[in-house]
Amino acid sequence: QVQLVESGGGLVQAGGSLRLSCAASGRTASGRTFSNYNMAWFRQAPGKEREFVAAISWSGSITNYPDSVKGRFTISRVNAKNTVYLQMNSLKPEDTAVYYCAAGPTGAAVVRTQYDTWGQGTQVTVSS
Repeated sequence: QVQLVESGGGLVQAGGSLRLSCAASGRTASGRTFSNYNMAWFRQAPGKEREFVAAISWSGSITNYPDSVKGRFTISRVNAKNTVYLQMNSLKPEDTAVYYCAAGPTGAAVVRTQYDTWGQGTQVTVSS
């Protein structure tokens, strides 16, 4: 079964930057290898629902972002390394959350239910 492992989280001051990585192996529940995975990042703060952050199609040709992160966050992938990245700039305290990597069959989907495989998450904390 596919495994997704996030890394790169930590503590940063407001206005700073972090780069998250998600390393993938195996196949998703839909039977796809990494080069055919559609990938995304979601985040969840205590007491809140999981929130869409960024998505990228299997080829990297399509990306999607919510208004809350547009212009600040960038999702990218290097299929030869089985890795997807989330570059986060101009971080705000409200960005504090556990960030989860996800894989699924729908290209650059923005809805949580469109993803069938999830990582364990990495904590991002932004201080004011």
